[in-house]
Amino acid sequence: MRDEIGAAYLADALRVLRQYKDLGERAMAQVPQEGWFHTLDPESNSIAVLVKHLAGNMRSRWTDFLTSDGEKPDRNRDAEFETESGTTGEDVRRWWEEGWRAVFAAVEPLGPADLLRTVSIRGKPLSVLEAIDRQIAHYAYHVGQIVLLAKHLSGGRWETLSLPKRRAK
Repeated sequence: MRDEIGAAYLADALRVLRQYKDLGERAMAQVPQEGWFHTLDPESNSIAVLVKHLAGNMRSRWTDFLTSDGEKPDRNRDAEFETESGTTGEDVRRWWEEGWRAVFAAVEPLGPADLLRTVSIRGKPLSVLEAIDRQIAHYAYHVGQIVLLAKHLSGGRWETLSLPKRRAK
């Protein structure tokens, strides 16, 4: 029974991760690439910055997931919140794909017995299950920000990504 629950959890975790990847992609597709670099104010992140941060986090957390700390020593988190002059939409797309590739390369091979193994993130021990849940929540948070920015930047051209609101007659 435990293996069945573990297999169901992993299948659902992968489904949810794919859902957030798709949601982010459908939101970004509604904004011209130059809009990906727009910020609402000096303290806000652009879509490009959010993607860069997600990709950096994904690379760090999921590379050697079961065998090394999820905060890699070569990660420069602060730099993830800046885009260099000359950064292109193709760079943003590459970051997005590389980040998600790292996620799926680490999660897809996991089996139910792996869920109770211990991994660490910033030296804090977590079960694999906890680490997956932590990352799903983190990705949902930032994909939600991407959706909000994309909706704002697309203006009246926005096509809802979920059920449309009911409109009064």
